[in-house]
Amino acid sequence: MKEIKRGAEAIIWLEGDQVIKERIKKSYRLQEIDEKLRKYRTRKEGKLLLEVQRIGVDAPNVSKISEEDFKIKMDYVEGTRLKELFSQASDEEIRRVSELAGKSVGILHKNGIVHGDLTTSNMILKDNRVFFIDFGLGENTSRIENLATDLSVLKEAFRSTHFKHLNPLWDSFIKGYKQTNDNFNKVLETLNDIEKRGRYVRRNE
Repeated sequence: MKEIKRGAEAIIWLEGDQVIKERIKKSYRLQEIDEKLRKYRTRKEGKLLLEVQRIGVDAPNVSKISEEDFKIKMDYVEGTRLKELFSQASDEEIRRVSELAGKSVGILHKNGIVHGDLTTSNMILKDNRVFFIDFGLGENTSRIENLATDLSVLKEAFRSTHFKHLNPLWDSFIKGYKQTNDNFNKVLETLNDIEKRGRYVRRNE
């Protein structure tokens, strides 16, 4: 196996055409609590990935969920991360792919799933399809505030990483989102409220 990424919560290993996500031990936690948390989060993410595929959104195929080893084994998605794609693609391509992403996120939200870390680093374009990876912070929820927060994270990622293309990216994403989530009005209204609160806090810091 070859280590291809190491984060605060997990190590990603490459083994042939499969990746293994292994949640790592936290020495500052009591061992019993640490193991329970890692088992729970491994189980939750594995189930979310399976559910995401079931509702028709592209994500890595899961071949094994091993709670005892704190590991999820899944297909390696070989494509281009949207983070890199949006830095070099034409305006037309940016709009097209962003709309595709918006459609998929709309399906997630319509089915009560938030990604939790919705950034262009966690989206991969492969065969003209947008795959979503890393659902470690994802959850099942129907709370409008949670759905709007998911979009807020993405908009901030657009603003900080792709500021030159912010307007076409966001407009196209929302165009796609509206096509698949019938509840988009409430979500966007709440997103607007979140942004207003953020501006108020920044003005008063």
